[in-house]
Amino acid sequence: MVDKIRVEVAYALPEKQKIIAMEVEEGCTVRDAVMMSNINAFFPDLALSSVKLGIFGKSVRNPETQLLKAGERVEIYRELKIDPKQARANRAAKAGK
Repeated sequence: MVDKIRVEVAYALPEKQKIIAMEVEEGCTVRDAVMMSNINAFFPDLALSSVKLGIFGKSVRNPETQLLKAGERVEIYRELKIDPKQARANRAAKAGK
């Protein structure tokens, strides 16, 4: 008998967020959980096979081999529209005026 663990898969856009709680078999990888979550039913434009993934805000280097632990939340990351350093410089320049 294979043990099950509870995990969450989360994705957020500025106007819409979704967290899916699910049970997966122990030994499930980060990428497997995302694929099994069917989160792309809520976000059809999401390319699950190539998105960057993390666990509790920390990027996962190899989601195809990283195993999940009970209670972890897998996060799907969006591409940045602007480099954070550039955004900070823009804010500083705007505040200086």
